[in-house]
Amino acid sequence: MRRSAAKAPASMAPQTAAAGAEFPRSAPAAAPDRGPAGPPTDQTPRQSLRTEFPFELPRGYVDDTGTVHRDGVMRLSTARDELVPLRDVRVQENPAYLSVVLLGRVIVRLGTLSMVHDGIVENMFASDLAFLQDFYRQINAEGHTRAAVQCPHCSEPFEVELGGSRLGES
Repeated sequence: MRRSAAKAPASMAPQTAAAGAEFPRSAPAAAPDRGPAGPPTDQTPRQSLRTEFPFELPRGYVDDTGTVHRDGVMRLSTARDELVPLRDVRVQENPAYLSVVLLGRVIVRLGTLSMVHDGIVENMFASDLAFLQDFYRQINAEGHTRAAVQCPHCSEPFEVELGGSRLGES
């Protein structure tokens, strides 16, 4: 027997933040206000989930006509995105190919290309592939890998990007 999930109404669809917006930050939870003789009412504004993130490749993908495509958009990965490539014969024969297939699924736009797929990703320069692997890890880690810190000398607050391993490495 196969189960299928009920589709959410269109009003419940995830929203995408505008390109170039800051990475989402979590806010401390506030206690709900209590209305006059009624149930608690939540007066805090709802934070929308950002699902797409713009990027710019260091070198750019060169298509068959010689056009260089650098600007793109990557969406958050789903569990399905990470599971489906494991059934791919190319991935089973060579586990390093996992990142190529996975990136081909989550890159939603690259320059003026009509479609992005694993064939596009496998023909990218190695530096662009490494960039995309790192970018994938950043946006899927917990929404972001930025941390707010303070200078020990002048006490000026600023953000730093936390580094980590490449996609597919432990």
